Amino acid sequence: MTVLLAQISDLHLDGSERATRRASRVMDYLRALPHPVDAVLVTGDIADHGEEAEYEEAARILTASFPVLTCPGNHDARPAYRRALLGEAPDHGPVNRIHHIAGTAILMCDSTIPGRDEGRLDAQTLDWIDTQLTGLPRDTPALIAFHQPPVELHHPLPDSGMLEQPGQLAALLEAHPQVVAVLTGHAHTAAASTFAARPLIVGPAVTWTLRMPWEGDHPADRDQPPGLAFHILGNDQRLTTHYRVVPDRSGCTAAA
Repeated sequence: MTVLLAQISDLHLDGSERATRRASRVMDYLRALPHPVDAVLVTGDIADHGEEAEYEEAARILTASFPVLTCPGNHDARPAYRRALLGEAPDHGPVNRIHHIAGTAILMCDSTIPGRDEGRLDAQTLDWIDTQLTGLPRDTPALIAFHQPPVELHHPLPDSGMLEQPGQLAALLEAHPQVVAVLTGHAHTAAASTFAARPLIVGPAVTWTLRMPWEGDHPADRDQPPGLAFHILGNDQRLTTHYRVVPDRSGCTAAA
């Protein structure tokens, strides 16, 4: 079956009107689509300070008739994330979840290192990924999503906080050909590359857009509207991605 997914990332909800308005705008857009998506993937930095109130707001904004799948980013805090967003007992262990959407396995993985911007898939998470993929029927396609990109994107800001030891994941993927792509966030820019002979898709940010070095010296472009990605996984297991921005229709300023 063809699977239609939306990816949003880096909401950085902080209680401010601006952050709330931008995240709500994107979810309103997705909820109003004439053909609903099969699921929305949120690839980290949902909260800005990792506070429970921020996750309570996220839970309200992300409510939808379709599944909304999340993983944490470096701004997120696992105990508050678990309690206020997932409704679970607070815990400091990695937050890893597998979801089955329209015949596709989606692994939302925790690549965070508490207190650091850099990411790492620790031994527990790598074992979990291997176990989940090993347990899938061989004809079940899989997508792996986490926060920090495992390759350089040619900007000093995201490249200073990328995934550490990416070779461990690459070696694991060699044993699991059913993984068709890797999806990440963190960089605040829509980007496409390759990793372990697979597509690597970086979702744009909701909160602000990264200016690349050739676009200017100030990295945070707050005037750009929030972005998202649509991923279509076809019957041939080819992933096609379309990027969109969501303009403000309310008459507020462009930076809203």
